[in-house]
Amino acid sequence: MQLSSRILLGMVLGIILGLILNSLGGADPDKTPIISWFVNNVFDVVGQVFVISLKLLVVPLVFFSLVCGAASMGEDVKMGQVALKTVSLYLMTTAIAVSLALTIANIVDPGVGINTSEAANYVAKEAPSFKDVFIGIFPSNPFQAMVEGNMLQVIVFAILVGIAILQAGESGSKVLRGCQMISDVIMRMVSILMNLAPYGVFCLLAKLFTGQGFSAIVNLALYFGTIVFVLLLHASVVYTTIFTIFTRLNPLTLFKNMRPAMLFAFSTSSSNATMPITLNVAKNRVGAHNSIASFTVPLGATVNMDGTAIMQGIATVFIAQAYGLDLSMTEYFAVIATATLASIGTAGVPGVGLITLAMVLQQVGLPVEGIGLIIGVDRLLDMLRTVGNISGDGMVPAVVANSEGRLDKTIFNDTSEVENTPVSS
Repeated sequence: MQLSSRILLGMVLGIILGLILNSLGGADPDKTPIISWFVNNVFDVVGQVFVISLKLLVVPLVFFSLVCGAASMGEDVKMGQVALKTVSLYLMTTAIAVSLALTIANIVDPGVGINTSEAANYVAKEAPSFKDVFIGIFPSNPFQAMVEGNMLQVIVFAILVGIAILQAGESGSKVLRGCQMISDVIMRMVSILMNLAPYGVFCLLAKLFTGQGFSAIVNLALYFGTIVFVLLLHASVVYTTIFTIFTRLNPLTLFKNMRPAMLFAFSTSSSNATMPITLNVAKNRVGAHNSIASFTVPLGATVNMDGTAIMQGIATVFIAQAYGLDLSMTEYFAVIATATLASIGTAGVPGVGLITLAMVLQQVGLPVEGIGLIIGVDRLLDMLRTVGNISGDGMVPAVVANSEGRLDKTIFNDTSEVENTPVSS
């Protein structure tokens, strides 16, 4: 059985088992002590170890991949134009995503008739200002940035190192060869973890659905369904259109090639944790050259938050309608701008979308405690919007690589399973 099929099977079995255990009492130790012990001491341990193992690779992978990418890019590709194309595409798709979300939400009216009393006790975490986000891009201590997992700072430092390697002559060439070898070893570690993915995915989803089930969705079915619909619409229309126009390739092949990364994204709810898989897929299955993929994928995991932007747009309308408040056209534009720019400083970890949502609500004067209305289904939606984020992280490298003549169309059109093939720099 192919790896992506095994991952999908692990997901389905995990969800089914979780729903069965949930119907028997879930993870409540008072009702079902045996189930509770098993879920919290077996499923939780295996799932968390799997995610931690993925996160283990993120910082070294991003650093060495970007160093190699920046150094090799500078030899025959203008880094500035690649960076401009990448950031422009990511921000453009994010702006389209939140605009689409606002439009559909105003048609569906998911917040009409919602009881706001349950939101009274919610306390939102403080979101950073744009000034702090911009200053925070530049590291004062690169090693501290690595320890803390501050990906924007790691990216900036890695690019500077890559540029310095280019200018250091023979010494730089020796350092680059060393970085390439380390990058290859890390990608091999990714391949090993991918073989363990079905078991990790099974445990993660079994625990999640044992504790939560589908009960939370019932009360917020319209809100939940609206987000799911817009996520699907954004991927099937916006991504497909952009990809087809700029590459003249089959978008269905792109999504098929991206399937392993999308499945990982669904189970982990983290763009950062999925980044090693996304980078592997972008090189081995999508066909983007290492110099392009190594630059665009880490940047995308940090900057590209289309799924999160969709949630923020719909949640804003939902909360406004729940409280009986009307938003002006100016305020809608403010939501679009804030959600788009906030994506730059959004960490690719589970649940961070609620923090940036607080920033968006404050910008247009909506009650932040309204987040309490949607927090019950946010964990499930987080899984889905991360898939949306990862889809963009795969589409943009392909478009940028094609524009630079660095997309291997033979690899792209080969839809056989090659996830375990190590990639050389």
